[in-house]
Amino acid sequence: MAKIIDLNSDLGESFGAWKMGMDDKLVPLVTSVNVACGFHAGDPSVMKKTVKLALASGTAIGAHPGMPDLVGFGRRKLDISLDEAYDIVVYQVGALAAFAKAQGTQLQHVKPHGALYNMAGKDAKLAEAIAQAVYDVDKSLILFALAGSQSIIAAEKVGLRTASEVFADRSYQEDGSLTPRKLPGAMITDEDASIKQVLSMVLDQKVTTLSGKVIPVKAESLCVHGDGEKALLFTQRIREELKKNGVEIAAAGTFIK
Repeated sequence: MAKIIDLNSDLGESFGAWKMGMDDKLVPLVTSVNVACGFHAGDPSVMKKTVKLALASGTAIGAHPGMPDLVGFGRRKLDISLDEAYDIVVYQVGALAAFAKAQGTQLQHVKPHGALYNMAGKDAKLAEAIAQAVYDVDKSLILFALAGSQSIIAAEKVGLRTASEVFADRSYQEDGSLTPRKLPGAMITDEDASIKQVLSMVLDQKVTTLSGKVIPVKAESLCVHGDGEKALLFTQRIREELKKNGVEIAAAGTFIK
């Protein structure tokens, strides 16, 4: 069976007069975009603009709900209840779904952001609250979540399709989780090392952890970042290397059943 992978990126993160990222240049290079919904980044006008950009490029659209934490960019762990987690996901996914509908399209997926993503990856109850929220808004949506995490288990349990996500520029722990950003070695800054990790995950379904141990990993969607010119060139290189190795690049919704 031919290898196939979705390329996704977190976009729509500008807010008011604050501009972040290079969305117009990155959108055409990926197959799925995760659009900030106003809680950790983004605002209504940016949401509308990002949906329009994705539509123009034929790129699949997903909601990127985060913690209500603009100052911390959604990366701080907040002590929210399960009900609150459900509510903020419904609110944010529903908002972006409305912008998509207003432009004659619909969402393909949901990918939680930052702390919400990482916390749910290990907390089964939180993962279940998020999965239920997505299901209740639209059960046809795909949940993007860390490969092998509690989020994947919860989504499949409730009846959602899932896309197991891997990362090009993040190192892994032996339990399959991402190395916390505050720890040394969390970010992979060497381009060649990152490409090597990508090819290992996509072609061999394996990743070498920060400790050196090799663990299995399921790769259906690869997250790439594009908040700078070098990152754009890096995304282009990832595409070239994947194609060179016979990997088809397509939106998750076209091959995840």
